[in-house]
Amino acid sequence: MIRMSDDPYKILGVARDAAPEQIRAAYRKLAKKHHPDLNPGNKAAEEAFKSASAANELLSDPEKRARYDRGEIDASGAERAPPGFRQGPGGGAGFGGGNFEDIFASMFEQRGRPAGPARGQDARYALTADFLEAVNGATKRLTLPDGQTLDVKIPHGTTGGDVLRLRGRGQPGRNGGPAGDALIEITVAPHKFFRREGQNIRMDLPISLREAVLGGKITLPTPTGPVALSIKPHSDSGTEMRLRGRGVPAHSHHHAGDLLVKLHVVIGPADEKLEAFLQSWDQPDFEPRGGSI
Repeated sequence: MIRMSDDPYKILGVARDAAPEQIRAAYRKLAKKHHPDLNPGNKAAEEAFKSASAANELLSDPEKRARYDRGEIDASGAERAPPGFRQGPGGGAGFGGGNFEDIFASMFEQRGRPAGPARGQDARYALTADFLEAVNGATKRLTLPDGQTLDVKIPHGTTGGDVLRLRGRGQPGRNGGPAGDALIEITVAPHKFFRREGQNIRMDLPISLREAVLGGKITLPTPTGPVALSIKPHSDSGTEMRLRGRGVPAHSHHHAGDLLVKLHVVIGPADEKLEAFLQSWDQPDFEPRGGSI
């Protein structure tokens, strides 16, 4: 957790006049690097994640940032002692010089009248979802900087950069005010063979030479489960097949996407029979390069 002596600007690695988007980008980079889910058992990474989260919470709040810059609060968000206040001998509190009436008048001017109920600040977090979790929806557990956890429901169709809002799960309100919200930015991890393009999903499908020439049926994995796919005879590498409705499920104002499958012919180990056949076989009217090379 951030200490009162820490500098949140140094923790995030930004200048004191950094724009909000620079602060947000710096936090995202550190959060992705040190997140406990990506560094299980790494105490140093856990502490770095906590410090970055606390620094971002302070600097992403315009009011808190302004008060910190003016020296009214420390890096932990605690009130700083008013001007003239010092620690007395033996740990007692006291004031160093100045007129007591002026000092107290200054304190009350700064504090003003007792504040009414105020809403708590929003808290910002980062969470990484697997590709299929983002496509189909899932519930992920988020570990907070203080060790608590939140169960986050990721809607189907979520994309990287989406921010989920959990009402009332941010900082507590003041003087009976409502709690703030938790704002959770989602990062989607890449998949080993699926690629998302809007509502559509693309994949490359290796097929054997026999399947390419003679055709056949294979079992194809899709984001929503395996399906039977018929390959037409004489299919070349690069042939694209469209499975309608097998992409990203419909959500909000978006219709269901398609799964676009590009065939990729793989010869595999060639035995003596195949070699002998090719020695005796020819395609005199076929030019695979079309004369372009």
